[in-house]
Amino acid sequence: MKKFGLAVLGIIAAIVVLTNLGSLIGLAISATITFAGVHYYRKSDSTFLKLFWGFVLVMGLLTAVTNIPAFIGIVAMLGVYWVWRNWDGKKKETIITQSDDPFVNFERQWNEITK
Repeated sequence: MKKFGLAVLGIIAAIVVLTNLGSLIGLAISATITFAGVHYYRKSDSTFLKLFWGFVLVMGLLTAVTNIPAFIGIVAMLGVYWVWRNWDGKKKETIITQSDDPFVNFERQWNEITK
């Protein structure tokens, strides 16, 4: 039953990601424009170029922030990733190394006993 729920959640999240693919690409483009604005703003020396690249930066930020479907797509991508990681249902074991600390040794011995 757990795998069925994970499969349903994964399928729904994948459909949401695919429907928001265009807005995700738009968010990537606006993030690239924002990055270029920051990069060239810091490199420019003249006031005119600083104003121009500051304007480019603000426009990139505004288009990125107003792209709400892309943020929904990012949350759906995180859901797909979570389903992918939890599909096996195995918990990762922590590796305990040898130590003089009695509590660490107790944890190691307890893990050996309970296996």
